Amino acid sequence: MTLLSVNLNAVAQLRNRRNLPWPSVVGLARVVLDAGASGVTVHPRPDERHIRRTDVFELAELLAGEYPGAEFNIEGYPSEDFFQLIDQINPQQVTLVPDDPAQATSDHGWDFRGKGNFLTSVVQRLKAPNRRISLFCDPDAGADGVAAAKATGADRIELYTGPYGGCYDDPERAVRELAALAHTAQAAHAVGMGVNAGHDLTLANLPAFHAAVPLVDEASIGHGITADALILGFAEAVRQYRAALGG
Repeated sequence: MTLLSVNLNAVAQLRNRRNLPWPSVVGLARVVLDAGASGVTVHPRPDERHIRRTDVFELAELLAGEYPGAEFNIEGYPSEDFFQLIDQINPQQVTLVPDDPAQATSDHGWDFRGKGNFLTSVVQRLKAPNRRISLFCDPDAGADGVAAAKATGADRIELYTGPYGGCYDDPERAVRELAALAHTAQAAHAVGMGVNAGHDLTLANLPAFHAAVPLVDEASIGHGITADALILGFAEAVRQYRAALGG
């Protein structure tokens, strides 16, 4: 079964439209965890346009106090501020992304060969007992890219599924994107790396993804599940996404 980690960035972004405390990031974290999500994901950015630094500490307190079995996944670019945050929070998983701070959202994976030495030093710095390191990975990274990712010492890759998610009106392209994702996932399994996935996964495209790319450890889903939660409610959205992931 593929575990579901709910990305709460979209919830925070909605809250930030007003100087008010709702919707509550912590409150909805409690809802999704009670509904069966295995954990929560956040991607705090320097400008705090969605998740704020205070949210990260409040979520860490919630998980430690009420959901000790749930997983906290913190995404981000490995800046000095990010290192300090990870040291303070000590999440179970750190997902490294190559984002420029000005990007609206993550839109590409790491250049594992070109940035190999840099990533190796970052992974070594972030490694800790009971913490895994995942690297954002282009869908077409293939065996060579995955081998370079493995050489950094990381535990997992996270398949960037945005190009597949963008095929909602192009089924032929979706087939090609799924083939690339499946090939990269197989390469990761062959070298002993775990596989996560995330970006623009929805109730409509998850079944085909789950069938084509088996043995994904975890899917981190935020935008799609938040959009569906506007109609279904967050608890029911979590239940339906878990079902689509084989849960």
